[in-house]
Amino acid sequence: MLYLVEHFYSIQGEGRYVGVPSLFFRFGGCNLRCEGFGCSERAPDGSIVKGCDTVYAVDKKHFGALWQPIERVETLIGIMEGYALPEGVDIVLTGGEPLIYAGDPVLVGFLEYLRSRGHRVTFETNGAMPVDFDRHPVYRECVYALSVKLSNSGEPYAKRVKPEVFTAIAQHARESFLKFTVDGEHLGSAFEAEIDAIAAYLPGTQVYCMPLGGSRREVEANTEAVIDICKHKGYTYSDRLHIRIWDANKGV
Repeated sequence: MLYLVEHFYSIQGEGRYVGVPSLFFRFGGCNLRCEGFGCSERAPDGSIVKGCDTVYAVDKKHFGALWQPIERVETLIGIMEGYALPEGVDIVLTGGEPLIYAGDPVLVGFLEYLRSRGHRVTFETNGAMPVDFDRHPVYRECVYALSVKLSNSGEPYAKRVKPEVFTAIAQHARESFLKFTVDGEHLGSAFEAEIDAIAAYLPGTQVYCMPLGGSRREVEANTEAVIDICKHKGYTYSDRLHIRIWDANKGV
């Protein structure tokens, strides 16, 4: 069984396919908490919970009552059929961390359904959860946005950087790219060295850097500093278009 937090049809706001119409499925649960990002969300009980900009899809204790348990592939297919979608529209699986369910037969069955109908499927993942490509070959047909977490996440290195995991994903995947969340406060030679060290495991892989923030104000505050690091290092700048347009990170 897996948990679905929200689903929505929008445009991809980050990374390689920014601007592409996409149907998003956000799953609940994560192997990391990333409290160092300092974003906050008000829980149903009124408490303020800090973490990443999608903490509502991470913290089951405070937000789990909003998560929908999914026990059948047909439930996810039914959700898709409730939308008026172009043929073969992009599907984005995000979280939380969607690959905590990599071995779940519901997720595997859903992937097989999507690929059989010609959908491009992108996982937005922190790159720290392993995938069994031999047991479930459908994962080879997916795209992976490897958002490996940096020290500004507040997570210990050994927990957030798993080279054996993200290199295996990159080696087996149809397509992959690196995507880092960066803020102006932490920029500097040491921070750039962190990115370089992770990118060195995946030579030739395109590196995107995007500004930290769960609101338009926060994203805009970090934008110029992130562009500067991209110009200096030759990385590709990724905006967070959905936040800049709608000033929200839910349902967009």
